[in-house]
Amino acid sequence: MKKLMIGNEAVARGLYEGGIGLVSSYPGTPSTEITEFLAKYDDLHSEWAPNEKVAMEVAFGSSLAGVPAACAMKHVGLNVAADPLFTLSYTGVNGGLVICVADDPAMHSSQNEQDSRHYAVAAKVPMLEPSDSAEAYAFSRAAVDLSEQFDTPVIIRMCTRVAHSQSIVETGERVEKARKPYVKNGAKYIMMPGNAKRRHPVVEARTSALREYAETCPFNRIEWGGTDVGVITSGTSYQYVKEVLGDTVSVLKIGMPNPLPDKMILDFASKVKKLYVIEELDPVIEDHVRALGLDPVGKSVFPIVGEFSQDTVARAFGLPEKEILKADTETPARPPMMCPGCPHRGIYYTLAKRKITVLGDIGCYTLGAQPPLSAVDSTLCMGASVSGIHGFLLSSEDEAKKKTVAVIGDSTFMHSGITGLVNIAYNGSPSTVIILDNSITGMTGHQQNPTTGYNIKGDPAGKVDLESLCRAIGINRVRVVDPYDLKACDAALAEELEANEPSVIISRRPCVLLKYVKTAPPLKVDAEKCRSCKRCMGLGCPAISMKGNKARIDTTLCVGCGVCEQLCAFGAIGKGETK
Repeated sequence: MKKLMIGNEAVARGLYEGGIGLVSSYPGTPSTEITEFLAKYDDLHSEWAPNEKVAMEVAFGSSLAGVPAACAMKHVGLNVAADPLFTLSYTGVNGGLVICVADDPAMHSSQNEQDSRHYAVAAKVPMLEPSDSAEAYAFSRAAVDLSEQFDTPVIIRMCTRVAHSQSIVETGERVEKARKPYVKNGAKYIMMPGNAKRRHPVVEARTSALREYAETCPFNRIEWGGTDVGVITSGTSYQYVKEVLGDTVSVLKIGMPNPLPDKMILDFASKVKKLYVIEELDPVIEDHVRALGLDPVGKSVFPIVGEFSQDTVARAFGLPEKEILKADTETPARPPMMCPGCPHRGIYYTLAKRKITVLGDIGCYTLGAQPPLSAVDSTLCMGASVSGIHGFLLSSEDEAKKKTVAVIGDSTFMHSGITGLVNIAYNGSPSTVIILDNSITGMTGHQQNPTTGYNIKGDPAGKVDLESLCRAIGINRVRVVDPYDLKACDAALAEELEANEPSVIISRRPCVLLKYVKTAPPLKVDAEKCRSCKRCMGLGCPAISMKGNKARIDTTLCVGCGVCEQLCAFGAIGKGETK
């Protein structure tokens, strides 16, 4: 059957047909949909794990039991899962094990722009890199068998463009793989030093075998055209090369960026007059080609940051760029911001009003850094707010202890915040941690997590009680506030910052975009009472604007949260008509 698929759906279909029986992942744009599509198949187990490390270890457990498995994550999630990855290279697999990682060139939704190919090289595991949905399907399906053939985890590297663009995929039927028997084998699976020393040569021998396989594997191919110029390329860059240069150049398309096919590269280079390497982000292929004694044109011409495009290739070859239709007037920039009625807005307003130093974290609440709230001082990685405030306070003057908090979302807290809070309780800094509990994993599109009480399919599941968890960790001061109640937020913040011991404030209200949340009637502004003080504008709510020097509320956006009403000293904001 032929079907138009985004790349992530194609990966899911390929893994399904390849015979995996389990997928465990943590959501992260642009990888999230891989697991969401796999969850539609009832003949395999799918789940959201608390973090990527857990997800990879769950997949390993399934592989160890003899059932092929997969896990999916974004590039920074692979950092979290790096610990099991490097040792999985030594243990190898029983059932197949496929690791899907999605890079984010140009950082559309990420805090850095790392290149995951380095992980494949460093961990000495094979990596496949598709350039469209058809290849995403084919490579993922083949990866299951490749993993078992070479006794290794296999990484599928996606990127934002391939993950979310669409092309035709011709699907097939699922291969039902018989469960491989588990046989106790401590020398292979118990990685204490004595065993690990004996496994390292196995890894090196496997890498040598994979290098030979790379020379004739179906993932790398040469497309001969004009021989004045030869281009070595991979992934989405291949599409740009073909669209701009067509058959005027010869192309060595790399679908397996680790290990690379040395003989194929040298043979290809010998038959073209000038050699180019075109790849997004780091010069991984280029450096390897140079190590072979060749001198290609690469990062001296092509950028090392951001996404490529057709124009990137055209400019490098002195060809005319594509004409892009532009509006007659400049479109004003529209930075991302919290939604109208976002439950995080009230707590951030309170923090900003008090001029509190805020160590932030990863999630939609990171948008509290945007003006006019400008309420966040740092954002590093998942869970770093909780660990960071401990170190910050230990190394700050005493007055900072009453002017500093950490903020973290419920899903992020489950991902990486718990251990930081354990450290606070154990080592005793008077840190105030605010858990922004909006009852969902918000930024990646409303996925369930261990605090919601539902699993990936929406069925009832075990639910973590945040209050009880925090107390069990050793935090004695735990309280819950409604972020729509500004007075309650202010009082809670004042009291906990004065406490000379660790404390947790749980700011709890579900995301206003959840289907079950019923919004209140929109508010309206009485223009006669409005004094144009613009205090309501300080919330940064998209529903509030100024017109004719008077505040106004867009009733198509307002959800009636009432936060702005509490701010107006003149009673100009009140209940409007029912939506």
